[in-house]
Amino acid sequence: MIQDEEIPEGLKLPDSFSHLVSDMKNNQYDAKTFALMLRATIMKLETEIMESRFSELMNKHFAASSIPRGIHCLSLRLTNEYSSNAHARRQLPFPELLPLVSNNSYHHFILSTDNILAASVVVTSAVESSLEPSKIVFHIITDKKTYAAMHSWFALNLVSPAIVEVKGVHQFDWLTRENVPLLDVVDNHNDIKDYYHGSHITETNLSDTTRKFASKLEVRSPKYISLLNHLRIYLPKLFPDLEKVIFLDDDVVIQCDLSPLLEIDLHGKVNGAVETCKGEGEWVMSKRFKNYFNFSHPIIAKHLDPDECAWAYGMNIFDLRAWRKTNIIETYHHWFKENLDSNLTLWKFGTLPPALIAFKGHVHPIDPSWHMLGLGYQSKTDIENVKKAAVIHYNGQLKPWLPIGLEHLRPFWTKYVNYSNDFVRNCHIMDS
Repeated sequence: MIQDEEIPEGLKLPDSFSHLVSDMKNNQYDAKTFALMLRATIMKLETEIMESRFSELMNKHFAASSIPRGIHCLSLRLTNEYSSNAHARRQLPFPELLPLVSNNSYHHFILSTDNILAASVVVTSAVESSLEPSKIVFHIITDKKTYAAMHSWFALNLVSPAIVEVKGVHQFDWLTRENVPLLDVVDNHNDIKDYYHGSHITETNLSDTTRKFASKLEVRSPKYISLLNHLRIYLPKLFPDLEKVIFLDDDVVIQCDLSPLLEIDLHGKVNGAVETCKGEGEWVMSKRFKNYFNFSHPIIAKHLDPDECAWAYGMNIFDLRAWRKTNIIETYHHWFKENLDSNLTLWKFGTLPPALIAFKGHVHPIDPSWHMLGLGYQSKTDIENVKKAAVIHYNGQLKPWLPIGLEHLRPFWTKYVNYSNDFVRNCHIMDS
């Protein structure tokens, strides 16, 4: 059979079907030769199309991992301002407001990020959407290199009457290698360094579907080994005086008053979260445990149920009082190390898998209208649903501050960017 006949190595093929037809006329191929040439040409073009798609995904991956020039400029200018302008260095919050930072009658929000522009949008959207902005306290945690710039922004752009506290990870005495073993593990584990910073090309396999290859790239994001991304698991230790908080990712926008969330009865649970196993979405790939974990591994198969419902990270209510009575942090550490010791074969998708295990039995489902996911990858997101959601989440690669962001969903985010600010204007933020 022609389809079973091996294509000779080095066979010169035309560049297109029109060239193939032309060659056929000029060289008067017999039926067998033409069929062989046709099959080889189809295979060649299919390979070129697949390579082109993979290249597009690779470029998107690098675009998603990069820092836009405008945001980099913003950070540099604000860092310089911190060193030269006393107003940029003034205490946050002001001394007379300091007691409110640990006052549990206020509504406490925690944000961990090194993206100043994204942080400003989260805070502004929360304050503008609140019915009682004077009751809001934002605790912003950033890394050491971004601390001066982040502090400058919120010192020079007060969101009164809300209160903002900015802290760098270096200012938390509890964050030591003794208390946070994953710090030492990440720094010294060669496999994890190679996995997140090594060559992604070596993983390319043309037998993969584009969706599978996209997933391979997404899990390679260096953000998954950033301490800022793991910080939420240490909230009870970092904020020992707080009782109930809302943790927010930096790619969310708040569209309504969130204070009722803090009044929700979690029925003794620790984590109030939206479940992700009941939605229907073409690109919602991660819903149940089987979407995150490798159930062919005996350790996973022994301890987990593949059909157990997953839940969303990025907008969570945490009862820190209940959390302090558990071993959630220790369980997280155990499974994080277990995956490393298994050469990253238990799961390959960031910080949510160990959290799914650590919070097992400690999650209280909240109404999905509180947290709408998928704005960073679902191009067909229903705009009317976006308008109704309390919190919209640009999880995925297509962040609204990136050139690759989805144009029709970007305005829900950009409406909270202060384009009149001198730093934003001079850094040409979001200029096309």
